[in-house]
Amino acid sequence: MKGEYEDIINMPHHVSEKHPPMPMKERAAQFAPFAAISGHKEAIEETARETAERIELDEGEKALLDEGLKRAAATGEIVVITFFVSDGKKPGGSYQTLQGRIKKVDEHEGVILMEDGIRINFEDIYGIEQI
Repeated sequence: MKGEYEDIINMPHHVSEKHPPMPMKERAAQFAPFAAISGHKEAIEETARETAERIELDEGEKALLDEGLKRAAATGEIVVITFFVSDGKKPGGSYQTLQGRIKKVDEHEGVILMEDGIRINFEDIYGIEQI
């Protein structure tokens, strides 16, 4: 009994008389991987990206923070503020640190305005240190 392809295994490879052989680079490109679903990789990366939960301060911690804000605003010293930034795409967010001077504390709006124009909500502030 002959093998499955024994009748054609030793036949010469066909070469077209009309079409020149395709360069190896182009031939390889036909078999290169491709993104079958556009945006799939990005969706996986977004799902894998981690966010932090907002830490809720107790009343004592909020009182200390309030004192620190008032002192920093009154003295005009440089401060380092740690605050929460909500993520626009998924629940949670991240904590960021900013160094600068407080220009104004707006208790009515519940925000502080930094000299560089950044506005930070009181409820987002986690910590403040004077330098």
